[in-house]
Amino acid sequence: MNLPFLHALARDRFLHLLIIIAIILSLFVPFTPERWPAAVDWHTIITLSGLMLLTKGVERSGCFDVLGRKMARRFVTVRQLALFMLCAAALLSTFLTNDVALFIVVPLTLTLKKWCEIPVNRLIIFEALAVNAGSLLTPIGNPQNILLWGRSGLSFPAFIWQMLPLALSMMITLLVLCWLAFPSQALQFRSGDKLPQWQRRLVWGCLFFYLLFLVALETKQELWGLGILFIGFLIVAREVVLKVDWSLLLVFIAMFIDVHLLTQLPVLHSLLERVGGLSPLQLWLTAIGLSQVISNVPSTILLLNYVPPSALLAWAVNIGGFGLLPGSLANLIALRMAGNRRIWWRFHLYSLPLLVWAALVGYGLFLVS
Repeated sequence: MNLPFLHALARDRFLHLLIIIAIILSLFVPFTPERWPAAVDWHTIITLSGLMLLTKGVERSGCFDVLGRKMARRFVTVRQLALFMLCAAALLSTFLTNDVALFIVVPLTLTLKKWCEIPVNRLIIFEALAVNAGSLLTPIGNPQNILLWGRSGLSFPAFIWQMLPLALSMMITLLVLCWLAFPSQALQFRSGDKLPQWQRRLVWGCLFFYLLFLVALETKQELWGLGILFIGFLIVAREVVLKVDWSLLLVFIAMFIDVHLLTQLPVLHSLLERVGGLSPLQLWLTAIGLSQVISNVPSTILLLNYVPPSALLAWAVNIGGFGLLPGSLANLIALRMAGNRRIWWRFHLYSLPLLVWAALVGYGLFLVS
């Protein structure tokens, strides 16, 4: 029996909260647990599992240690390093999606603290905000944009042009906030007894597994791809499988079930039926508010049944990724990877004001565009 896994479940307060929410919601909707598995996006769960294995493999190989030490030596101040990591997170999210970008920058950030003194929790919070801002620019930056792009009929460049004003305003805002939030003091480097080493065999193995997993995802054989990854890591580096935070998958499954139960509430259905007649401002606030409760991807799916895939809807659901933790699943991934309980409430000290600012500025830009 995996005792560390059981201990992680016992300490996982967020998972406990999701279970309690599911129990409460079950009192107000028909109790049909046989439908719950169908409510789970298993493609997301399988993809997330593969990415977790690959990221942990690269981390255990020591590659991040080597890269982190080299990066730390290239920057003079904490502010310079923070600005670089924020821009890297945003840029990667535009073409790798926000989730994948976090699986690269957050482990690297955690490694950086081995070599220099940095406010790591604050930096991870800004990286989570940055991938939400960067990913909204392109049709492939996040799942909601993929849905909206497919329904809109816009070309790839046309969709980018549609999202560009909002993306620029949010990135400028984050750069200014980052400048103010991180000091200009010189980086304090930590001396190590020896230079970090990396396991070339494991690194090349991770690269091979990554390419194989991409092919499996592309050919709709993701379950076979995950199985090969699992067996491969058991052979090459068994500790990778044991060190993955598997309880995160239970959190995502619980979230999908909670969203399913929430959407079954009769009161929500009656409210959504009126969405088509809402004014632009009302639709704007509805999309942002709904995203805060059930995340922006399910909100997009629901609202597309009642309203067209307009620029207003695209802007609103992407802004909905800021604010409360459930607004974007990328928020949850970043904070879980940080491995620090304090980061959960500190995240909202930045994200909630940013949500209000984004909603005001975004609607103003939409009116003048």
